[in-house]
Amino acid sequence: MVNEMQPNNAKKGPLSQEDLRAVQLIQIEMLVEVDRICRLYHINYAMIGGTMLGAIRHNGYIPWDDDADIGLLRHEYEKFRKVCETDLDHERFYFQDMQATPGYRWGYGKIRRKGTYFIREGQAHMPYESGVFIDIFPFDNVPDGKLAEKMHNLHCTIIRKILWSEVGKKTDKNLMMRGVFSLLSLIPLDIVSNHLQRFSEKCNRKKCQRVRVLTFPTRDHVSEGRREWYEKTVEYKFENFLLLGMGNADAYLKHKFGDYLVIPPESERKSHPVSYYKLFD
Repeated sequence: MVNEMQPNNAKKGPLSQEDLRAVQLIQIEMLVEVDRICRLYHINYAMIGGTMLGAIRHNGYIPWDDDADIGLLRHEYEKFRKVCETDLDHERFYFQDMQATPGYRWGYGKIRRKGTYFIREGQAHMPYESGVFIDIFPFDNVPDGKLAEKMHNLHCTIIRKILWSEVGKKTDKNLMMRGVFSLLSLIPLDIVSNHLQRFSEKCNRKKCQRVRVLTFPTRDHVSEGRREWYEKTVEYKFENFLLLGMGNADAYLKHKFGDYLVIPPESERKSHPVSYYKLFD
């Protein structure tokens, strides 16, 4: 099933090299806009994941990377999402998260570029606009103590699977799992959204040493990180701009990627699978 909002002249993925660079340039517009808003309102953010790695290893994008990631501690994220209502350049961009966008099923936000179309594999049926985007991740506390941590991470996994179910019921390679996801997708989204919000509030009542994105599908020990990494930020060159990243980038990148300065072999340079896309005419 193809999203009804798909333009007639959308291209079928994967991205060509020329179009990959065009996507990166569009995402840079959004990164600069995030930086503008955050500096204006004294909101602390950090490049994370491959974006932080790209800043250190390439002074910009990892050449084969097709996305960009920004992280904020929860209280900073809530300030950011609020000021986006008034201060985001709405002529060029729009902000999405579960509170702002009906049918949206990810526990983090996205800023998207108007006038573009960009569909990840298996998501053409999702009922909301889907332009080229960058991810805006809120980080919530992980409780101290091994047992509390394990129960917390199990809770995160269950919520994530429920949210993913609308995609998983169509794309999972295992027939039984497609059936499980079909059942999970029957849980009303507003119930899941309200539960996730209450869970987040509970997580952040007490300050902890570690934080994570509650609903992002990476291994728990990689998802988690030290709170101080997101509190102490400094400027880094990213392409032709200065953006904020972890002050202790070395510790963060070793935790996330291991020997992060080593360029992976070509066989391991993977981009996200894209079904359909349209950039500017």
